Parts: sequence; C-alpha cells; structure tokens
Amino acid sequence: MTQTFEKYFVPEPSKYPIFGSIALLLFGSGAAMWLNGVKAGPWIFFLGIAVLVIMLFGWFGQVVHESEGGKYGRKVDRSFRWSMGWFIFSEVMFFAAFFGALFYARVLAVPWLATGDTMELLWQGFAGGWPTAGPDKPDPFTPMTAWGIPALNTLILLSSGATLTWAHHGLRHDKRSQLKLGLLITILLGVLFLSLQIYEYRHAYAELNLRLDTGIYGSTFYFLTGFHGMHVTVGAIMLTVMLGRALAGHFTPDSHFGFEAAAWYWHFVDVVWLMLFLVVYLL
Repeated sequence: MTQTFEKYFVPEPSKYPIFGSIALLLFGSGAAMWLNGVKAGPWIFFLGIAVLVIMLFGWFGQVVHESEGGKYGRKVDRSFRWSMGWFIFSEVMFFAAFFGALFYARVLAVPWLATGDTMELLWQGFAGGWPTAGPDKPDPFTPMTAWGIPALNTLILLSSGATLTWAHHGLRHDKRSQLKLGLLITILLGVLFLSLQIYEYRHAYAELNLRLDTGIYGSTFYFLTGFHGMHVTVGAIMLTVMLGRALAGHFTPDSHFGFEAAAWYWHFVDVVWLMLFLVVYLL
C-alpha cells in the first residue's frame, strides 16, 4: 500500500450514479408493469437488477482500489464512519415504522374495535385479543410460536455475532487465519438462518394457514420477518465480499473500515431479530 493521503481525497467525476439511476428506473417501472400484467415487465425488472449489480461491482471496486492505493486518510475514514452510522440510523427508523404499526394494531386498534359502540355498530361479536387477523371473519389460522425454528434462529444469529466479533479480534491482532475462519463461519450461520426461515414460511403457508393476507397478524408478521430476512441476505453478501477481500490480502490491523462497516450492519441485524423474537413471536 502506498503512503496514505493526509488531505481529504476528492475523486474524479464518476459515471456510476447515472447507471444507478437507470437501474432503479428500470427496476421500479418493470416491477409496476409486472404487477399490472404487462409482458415486458419481468424482463425490464431483471434488466434493472442486472444493471444495478454491475454498477455496484464497478463502484465498490473503484472504492476498494482507492482505499488499497492509500488515497483515504483520517478525514475520509471519519466521513465513511459518519455515513455508515447515518445509514444504519435510517434502517433503525425503517424498522421502527413497522414496529410502530404492530404496536398500534395490538395495543390500540384491535382493542378499540372490540369495545363500546364500535363493536356494537360495526363488528358485533368481535372479541379482540392478540393474535388476530381482525374482525372481518377471516379464515382460521394458527399463530407462529416462539419455540422451535424461531428460537433456533435466535441462537444461530447470536452465535454469528460472536463469531464475527472473534473474526474482528483476529484482524486487530493480525491473525489472518482467525479472521477468515470467523468470517466463513458467520456467513454459513447466516445462510443457515435464511434456510430455516424459508422452511418456516413454507410450514406457515401449508400447515398453519398463515399467509400474507391473513389480516393484520399475517401482514405484520411477514413484513417484519420478511424485511429482516432481506437484511440478513444483504449482510451475508457484505460479509462474503469482506471474506473475498481478506483472502486477497486486504485490511490491516489499523485500517479495515470496510470490515467494520459490514460488522456494524450485521450486529444491527442481530439486535433487530432479538426485538422481533420478543415482540412478534414470544409476547
């Protein structure tokens, strides 16, 4: 690695933002056309995904080359940390909106529909309580219990946080084998978590009659757990990239923010799952 720049590095104008804009336009318009039965919709949708993947590889690859070339000093490192911190804060607020919807339904809306004039005039006989699909006489379903796969997945994610911390400890003490092994184990645990979640969804649809359209319970259950699963997928991809970089000899004990950013994101995913397990499954 060359000598690190002391001044703030300003990159040359990049072509990647326009590619990202085109990708998102294709992605969104393709999804809309697909949902409305337009034959070209799926092709445009997947074309948008392909352009987005190419853009990500190119843009992040450029950032990696600049970092390994010693162009990022302390000021750039600080800006990266602030940026990642604000990004994770935006993710916190994203999940806060869904947790807020669940709180409103369980604590306010459902009891209100089952009491007083609202019950007498609109939903006679609705007893309220949770879990419920709502007062509109939906098909019967069996709610998801906390024990079994959810509890096992909790153990898996907590273990993955420990293995990632172990990998980080190895990096800080220049133990490259520990870094690579810890990352590999963390990724495998993430894949195992997603596999069990897919099995859980199949079981819920086939045997519990618990679907996305099962009223307020089904919609909040799948939105919260589904978006969390998407974040686990993104986190596993990030850690896989970090493993590839570690195998390529990147990172030093004193300079490894790319690894730290992925680790921050993974620990955030762990914390969200703990809240999900308590609020969605256990309580």
